[in-house]
Amino acid sequence: MRFTYAEAMTQASYYAPLAQAAEAAGYTSMTVADSLIYPRESDSTYPYTDTGDREFLEDKEFIETMTLVTHLAALTTTLRFTPFVLKLPVRPPVLVAKQASSIAFLSDNRLGLGVGLSPWPEDFVALGVPWERRGKRMDECMDILRGLTGGDFFGYDGEFYSFPALKQCPAPTEPIPLLVGGHSDAALRRAVRKGDGWMHAGGDGEELDRLLTRLAEIRVEEGDDRDDFEVHVISYDAYDPDGVKRLADKGVTDCIVGFRVPYIKGPDTEPLEKKIQHLESYAENVIAKVG
Repeated sequence: MRFTYAEAMTQASYYAPLAQAAEAAGYTSMTVADSLIYPRESDSTYPYTDTGDREFLEDKEFIETMTLVTHLAALTTTLRFTPFVLKLPVRPPVLVAKQASSIAFLSDNRLGLGVGLSPWPEDFVALGVPWERRGKRMDECMDILRGLTGGDFFGYDGEFYSFPALKQCPAPTEPIPLLVGGHSDAALRRAVRKGDGWMHAGGDGEELDRLLTRLAEIRVEEGDDRDDFEVHVISYDAYDPDGVKRLADKGVTDCIVGFRVPYIKGPDTEPLEKKIQHLESYAENVIAKVG
């Protein structure tokens, strides 16, 4: 089992010392959240909280995801970074491929690129990308990422993107894992068909079991028997060694753990020292015992 430290919507100045503390404590990875804009008015709801409220996002300090990953990778040596998740189809995929390749090259392959669909139509409007057929656009973006980060000439002719063969250099020395976020059946199937893993966004244990069962069914349907397929999960079971064993038995490869509820209005008032104490205590009581 691998362990990922998650912290979001806190003071931007905390991320560097938290990444260094997580690395020293023995975590494998750290998530980096993605948020592009906060519209003054919106009818949209957030799909991963009970109420669907979005007000918790207002005035939170979000450093652009790929910029923050680059910064944190430069200040660490072993910690992997997993955007959770990069809103891919609103971004130009050739540019994302260049960013991802550059980060992976400079960090010695410490990027696991979590990608997903933005739940906010306003993101698409602000960036000039149609909301319609966003799933198909996402598929094409993933194809382009896969092709361009390989280091060879690659051209593409799809419904949304078309360009002649081109090459980006330097390329990472290992393939960049594409980890697909989302709970819909389409997202689970996309993770299997086009990705290297799946990222769970939270929820109760019964819903997680349903998603894991469905993911396993889709892998059988698609003939996917990869040993290195990644399954990143948020679960209360991750907070004790016996629970981690139960998750491993269900096919989970990576536990995502955090130590506060980030979906609160207003600033995060928890001091940096307390955050470090939490992550170190978990490492001592769970990571060290699981091995």
